[in-house]
Amino acid sequence: MKLFRCQHCGQVLYFENVKCERCGHALGFMPRHGVLSALEPAGEAFKPLAAPRTRRRYCANAAYDVCNWLVPADSADQYCAACRFNRTVPPLDTPDNVALWRLLETAKHRLIYQLMRLGLPLQTQAEDAEHGLAFDFLADPPAQDEPRVLTGHDNGLITIALAEADDAERERRRLQMREPFRTLLGHFRHEVGHHYWDLLIRDEGRLEECRAVFGDDRQDYGDALQAHYENGPPAGWQQSFVSAYATSHPWEDWAETWAHYLHIVDALDTAGAFGLRTDPKVSTDRSLRGRVDFDPYGAGRVDALVDAWLPLSYAINSINRSMGLADVYPFVLSPEVIRKLAFVHEIVHAARTPAAAPLPASSQPAPAPAAA
Repeated sequence: MKLFRCQHCGQVLYFENVKCERCGHALGFMPRHGVLSALEPAGEAFKPLAAPRTRRRYCANAAYDVCNWLVPADSADQYCAACRFNRTVPPLDTPDNVALWRLLETAKHRLIYQLMRLGLPLQTQAEDAEHGLAFDFLADPPAQDEPRVLTGHDNGLITIALAEADDAERERRRLQMREPFRTLLGHFRHEVGHHYWDLLIRDEGRLEECRAVFGDDRQDYGDALQAHYENGPPAGWQQSFVSAYATSHPWEDWAETWAHYLHIVDALDTAGAFGLRTDPKVSTDRSLRGRVDFDPYGAGRVDALVDAWLPLSYAINSINRSMGLADVYPFVLSPEVIRKLAFVHEIVHAARTPAAAPLPASSQPAPAPAAA
């Protein structure tokens, strides 16, 4: 994620900011421009200083303090280019649900921003029922004997359990599943990987290429998952897979590798925005030196990403340990995993639209999100 700057006073801004703490200007994200803009009142709308000849208003979900994205003032859309992907949101009659939904939206907005930056095909299911994307954010039923909501993907519909936004519950599940890493943004990136497997592998006729890298996806998915949960990953799995869960089935291997690709690209973009570099004083090993002096979203080869990411991940893991915290990136990128990342990289760049830019605003109004 790049950094932004207030057009009025020059203050450094972050993606989720809604107000400049230095000058007090309201802020809103303009997806067409890819910029967080300071705003000045203009009647019932706002004049964005990043595009002063235009007028914008906030997404309707700003009323719940869950969105800071803007739509054109004369648009028929109530919702912004990110919130239009919502099919279902949790019941908003309790403050706890709103607070958890806010965390889900923070992660989802970062995901949508990244997909836009990558220039990937991105439509709502209202725009394309067959190939579009939608989200259901569901709360567990009140009765304890009723089935709990499961996070997952089904033909473009991504379901995220509201409980995953609760830090304590997510940590409980992480320990129960023996996972070194479990985050909301990680869930979004993993599940959208399944969506893009449908779009970019299955529908583009690249199944055999993908199977040569990730294995044969035609093996029974249910049986494979059951075997994984009963027996765990095979011995030595770290040599070929980015995570233990990736060993369960080729679809999960793809989705895990896809998620890590998005992790790495976004983290490098942030590191570059801050001008971070590594050059350990006690070592002459050039592999421990790293800097992000290129656009990670436009890297021609995956080697550039990996060569910058490895030393940076060593450094941030070491900093976390100095604070008594777990590693930020507790994973090993073996040569085989890097080969899989290279395949994802090639697929992503082959799918980029001619102008890899944020989505334009939809010309069709989306229905108001329903309550679960």
